Amino acid sequence: MLQRFLAYLHQLQLISPTQSLLVAVSGGADSVALAYLCKEAGLPFGMAHCNFQLRGEESLRDAHFVEALALQLDVPFFSIEFPTVSYAEQHKISIQVAARQLRYDWLEQVRTQENYTYVATAHHQQDNVETVLMNLCKGTGIAGLHGILPKQGTLVRPLLFTDKATLLAYLGSRPYVEDSTNHTDKYTRNFFRQHVIPAMQEVIPQAVQNISHSIEHFRDAEVLYKQAIAWHKNKLLVQNGPHFQVAVRKLQKAVPLQTIAFELFAPFGCTPAQTEHILQLLQAESGHYVDTATHRVLRDRAWLLILPHAEPDNSVFVLENAGTTLSTGTGTLQVSKVDVAPASIPEGPLLAYLDAQQVKFPLLLRRWRTGDYFYPLGMTKKKKLSRFFIDQKLSLAQKAQVWVVESDKHVVWVVGMRIDNRCKITANTGAHLVLQWTPAIQS
Repeated sequence: MLQRFLAYLHQLQLISPTQSLLVAVSGGADSVALAYLCKEAGLPFGMAHCNFQLRGEESLRDAHFVEALALQLDVPFFSIEFPTVSYAEQHKISIQVAARQLRYDWLEQVRTQENYTYVATAHHQQDNVETVLMNLCKGTGIAGLHGILPKQGTLVRPLLFTDKATLLAYLGSRPYVEDSTNHTDKYTRNFFRQHVIPAMQEVIPQAVQNISHSIEHFRDAEVLYKQAIAWHKNKLLVQNGPHFQVAVRKLQKAVPLQTIAFELFAPFGCTPAQTEHILQLLQAESGHYVDTATHRVLRDRAWLLILPHAEPDNSVFVLENAGTTLSTGTGTLQVSKVDVAPASIPEGPLLAYLDAQQVKFPLLLRRWRTGDYFYPLGMTKKKKLSRFFIDQKLSLAQKAQVWVVESDKHVVWVVGMRIDNRCKITANTGAHLVLQWTPAIQS
């Protein structure tokens, strides 16, 4: 057993002779076996025990047992008591999740403070198979098939090469403690441990070992899978300013479509169930969308736009008179008055020359709203801004960024695009009102 243990450490490069382990020991057979193996291997290590205060006197018994074992093995011992129930209630999470968070946060804290290289837990083959089976039932996809990883940051699992029976045989008559809750079906993992895996082994006795070997292949397959997905993402996902977009025609040709679409939109809060709804957007008209937990996926002509959820910008800035400059998060508006008309009016989308007599202060700078209309320069009929934006071929993301200048409840300038015809410069214009917009520099 010791030789297999050392070979596994060397094969996966889990720990070198100069590195040290903080071994999480509950007092059960698995963690006790790991502690003995580390001692026999001559590895520098300490033992850490968490008392979750969930089993009364039994929890105290376990803590005392582990402390005595650390003394017997002559290694440093660290322990803590957690108010697990109150922590779970406070954070509105299950007891299992609470215990896991408390345990790993504390272990990492001790590891850092005491200068251990890694935290080691005693997960073995059965634990790994249980995890994969539960992930399959939860629908976690291919990422769930890699199971418990041998090394994850500063966390190592040196017993994944062996099974429970082998660990018990290794322990022989050496004592350990038994958690009484392991024999109940209270937790999902216990149900798989007590019922699902034994039923599988009745049909195929080597089921655990077979699945464990398959998990190693799943890990390799996941590497290739991620490489392929990265290639598709690079081909399909385009960043355009603050948002991302996907060309509809390119995505329609992607194979396998369902899998690529899920991986493409999953980082934007898309669930497996929502993937089908997003694919329906490929046949939808502009304006249709799917809201994920964090983003909106929006059909906009030939594109699917991926826009982060944001509060509507209801900011309204007031300009009391000419000679005013104000700044927003997206740009600066400067207002000035020119009494002598220039020989020729400068042109440019960010510059507006208005007839000062047709404009009343105060002016309002705000985002456009549904129902807004104006008389576009050169037209004698009013047009809704929503229709004007369609004519300008603005994307829905671009529309959301449009500012307007309002005077006496009338839009006099769609900033950066068009002034209102009623405010245009004519032969009878005296003073000119000049509006200049300077966009903020995007970092």
